Amino acid sequence: MNRSSTNKKFTFIDLFAGIGGFHIALSELGGECVFAAEIDNHARRTYKENLISEKSKLNKNFVKDITKVNTSEIPDFDVLCAGFPCQPFSQAGFKKGFSETRGILFFNIVEIIKDKQPQAFFLENVSHLLKHGEGRTFETIERVLTKELGYSFYYSIVKASDFGLPQHRPRLFMVGFKDTGLKFEFPRPLPLKKNMSDILGGKCNKEIGFTLRVGGRGSGISDRRNWDTYLVDDKIVRLSSLEGLKLQGFPKNFKFTVSETQAMKQLGNSVAVPAIKAVAKNLVGLI
Repeated sequence: MNRSSTNKKFTFIDLFAGIGGFHIALSELGGECVFAAEIDNHARRTYKENLISEKSKLNKNFVKDITKVNTSEIPDFDVLCAGFPCQPFSQAGFKKGFSETRGILFFNIVEIIKDKQPQAFFLENVSHLLKHGEGRTFETIERVLTKELGYSFYYSIVKASDFGLPQHRPRLFMVGFKDTGLKFEFPRPLPLKKNMSDILGGKCNKEIGFTLRVGGRGSGISDRRNWDTYLVDDKIVRLSSLEGLKLQGFPKNFKFTVSETQAMKQLGNSVAVPAIKAVAKNLVGLI
């Protein structure tokens, strides 16, 4: 895998790893993934196929269920990365600090940060998390990370289309540092250099495509829920995983050995690699 020109060496862990978007982005910046966790068997297969060789140290540190891992089993690392699920937080709580996150997957992130004290974290979630539970879920996340764990906290809604990919895909990115004196800035958006016509190989009816999703595939071009069908040279074309990989910014040699249905589901759950890399580059420059 190509390294970026920064040549900065650091270590990171990849939680709720999916098919490895964080792994690819941070590896290209000079990072070494020393631990990863993903519970879905199909996603694990794709991750291993593309990112873990038989001789890799990560082989023994690619766990399935993060809730069953003792933090002492995790190697020391510099950056925690996680595209964590937005499980419902207790509507009755929100004032108990660290203890209120027990029983939900965010707690595992908190526990690891608390015990391992990494230099930084980089979290990703759907943009709706800002408004979830009338804003109390996000308030809880920020408060636990800052007040309980003592880290700084920066956040922004970042679109894939801001960093070279012709799909909207707005996502909430959250970054924080153990050294609260560090001043982080999110990167400025870049001009779009390719559009859906480039992705689909013909004149497309949209310049920027729909956000890749998990459900509702094949609803049809006239359906308001449509996200995977376009008009290309006046013909109806449905996205395949090949175009999906391009829309998420995965390398050309990335491959799927799962069904097309599983491949599209995995892409819908994935992160946009160039957007992650752009933000991570600013993060890594501070540690």
